[in-house]
Amino acid sequence: MHVAPIDLNSMLIIFAAGLWAGTQNTLAGGGSFITFPALLLVGLNPLAANMTSTIALFPMQITAALAGRSLLTDVGPVRFRHIFIVSIIGGIGGAFLLLNTPVSVFAHLVPWLVLFATSVFAWGSFRKKPLQATGHTPPWILLGAQALIAVYGGYFGGGIGFLMLAALTMAGVAIRGAAANKNFLAMAMNASAVAIFAFSSQINWWAVLALGAGGIGGGVIGGYLMHRVSEKGLRTFVVIVGGVLSIWLFVR
Repeated sequence: MHVAPIDLNSMLIIFAAGLWAGTQNTLAGGGSFITFPALLLVGLNPLAANMTSTIALFPMQITAALAGRSLLTDVGPVRFRHIFIVSIIGGIGGAFLLLNTPVSVFAHLVPWLVLFATSVFAWGSFRKKPLQATGHTPPWILLGAQALIAVYGGYFGGGIGFLMLAALTMAGVAIRGAAANKNFLAMAMNASAVAIFAFSSQINWWAVLALGAGGIGGGVIGGYLMHRVSEKGLRTFVVIVGGVLSIWLFVR
């Protein structure tokens, strides 16, 4: 399949989106809510935009995962490596499912996926945080939930961080360990997807480079702004973007 070239103005838009997304991810998460519509804006179809965004943002996920590797922890009786393996397998399954979804079908699914991801992001950002769970989730429930999250992550991925945080904290993992596990597991499922998407003819590698370069710069900016901006304000912005994007995708 031929991928249309991207002009300089579009490259600048994509770079700016990557810059914002990298900053957003460092401070509050939700960077894909910026990159996905930007790629649609410059002419990529929804399937190509989703895969291109996944590949371009992957280096940032590696950095986040490695930064917290010392905090990785087992989840009750379930070893972390078992959850890691489930995440890889689920990510592969979701990626293959996406590649075998016709563009026209995925285009009809995208508004619902964005609406779901926005709802999950809003719930995770603004819900009243519960007290730490003291019990342990049965292993089969935890692994089954992680498998479903991983398939969704390989297929679309919006909101997977909050879904995993919810599952891990309810299973009794302290928040710092849950966050470290979440970052590493997100990297695992997306590594699977990236390894498969990289062979797709729909990937626009110029867009990947522009988005990735912007994301790296945004990560640096986000680190500088970490203690200087309101995280709640950024999360509110992401929810607004997701809501507007959902409405636009439904009516367009």
